[in-house]
Amino acid sequence: MKSSTRRLRTGLLAGALVFAVTGPMLAETASKDGKANEFKVTDFLLENGMEVVVIPDHRAPIVTHMVWYKIGSADEPPGKSGIAHFFEHLMFKATSNHAAGEFDRAVSDIGGSNNAFTSYDYTAFHETVAPSALELMMSFEADRMRNLILTDDVIKTERDVILEERRSRIDNSPEAVLDEEVDATLWQNQPYRIPVIGWMQEMEQLNRTDAVAFYDKYYRPNNAVLIVAGDVEPNAVKAMAEKTYGKVARGPDLPPRIRPVEPEQNTRRTVTLSDARVSVPNFSTQWVVPSYHTGKPGEAEALDLLAEILGGGNRSRLYQELVVKQGIASNAGAYFQGTMLDDTNFTVYGAPRGDAKLADVEAAVDAEVVRIARDGVTDNELEKAKDRYVRSMIFARDKQDSMANIYGAELATGGTVQDIEQWPDRVRKVTADEVKAAAAKYLVLARSTTGYLLPQQQAGN
Repeated sequence: MKSSTRRLRTGLLAGALVFAVTGPMLAETASKDGKANEFKVTDFLLENGMEVVVIPDHRAPIVTHMVWYKIGSADEPPGKSGIAHFFEHLMFKATSNHAAGEFDRAVSDIGGSNNAFTSYDYTAFHETVAPSALELMMSFEADRMRNLILTDDVIKTERDVILEERRSRIDNSPEAVLDEEVDATLWQNQPYRIPVIGWMQEMEQLNRTDAVAFYDKYYRPNNAVLIVAGDVEPNAVKAMAEKTYGKVARGPDLPPRIRPVEPEQNTRRTVTLSDARVSVPNFSTQWVVPSYHTGKPGEAEALDLLAEILGGGNRSRLYQELVVKQGIASNAGAYFQGTMLDDTNFTVYGAPRGDAKLADVEAAVDAEVVRIARDGVTDNELEKAKDRYVRSMIFARDKQDSMANIYGAELATGGTVQDIEQWPDRVRKVTADEVKAAAAKYLVLARSTTGYLLPQQQAGN
């Protein structure tokens, strides 16, 4: 079970673009055989408030089943960091109807796979199985939504597991330690500054009372989204969902997810970590920017395209200038995490090659950021970037789990199915002036946070 996928957003809505572009084409082809709605995405609510999205894909007898809870680490009570990820682990324990491990064995016995992940804004549980096992998966998930048995022994055992996970995945990794410190510096007030896995001293204090309160408040059908993608029919999915999830009682309505917001940022901050295990230095610079949920119309789309033009691949400005032309960087790029409930971050990064110095790479990256904010992009460059954006994600439609992730993340962070369907048109409307304006407004070096990961001998440089 993984704690978080920090760069998940780089391709989520790009994948949605592919679906929206190819979906109508597939539907048009299917209509010749009298199956016009074969690929239509269906969205409906159960009576208890659980939202259900069905994404038909009949090319292979496989189905991906995901339950997304609208609760992540950024929703945790003060002093209880890590409870969301901790509870992800607890969901695999015994219920009043099934022994511990029975769910996993059932999935394994039919040749399927299952897992879960926690992020800042949501927690998701997923299985990939044959369509004939879909109702069984729904039955297991609906059962553990409300019937977990949480004893003190269960809590203690699993708490030890997450503490060891933090030691091995975070404390034992210079890159992960620096990521945490940069986040805690970039975000001055917003809860994204707290690691998804939690701070060690708070994780050690998590107890049964905390877990039960968290479970009772958030693990309810009216705080969840069910995504089913694969070789299924919407009507059949609806019948199975009503038979399983529909029997789970609706919980109290939760208040809006209103969190602390960032004050005006007006300083440039740096975080430096030197470690003997680091062989090649690198840096990243981040800015707080709007997400798709918080931005004004067109802003997030412009930031997505800005990231593509500036550092989205080997055709990007950073790659061409630093890696190809100057030959000073082994890698350089940019990314934008747009699917967040609150404001998000825009990042540029780089590492030197050969005898080049990290300072030279950073200066060259900064120069490209300043140039694009000052001079903008050409219409031709923008159109090519849009085309590359589509092409780079063209195979997202071929993976059920990709489509399930696209829809689940969007709906769990305040979006709708319609937002995904309309996204390609919004992206196509972005102008070169809007991309320039986004760069000039948000990518201001005097209001950035830079993290440096250095070999031990460079300490103090």
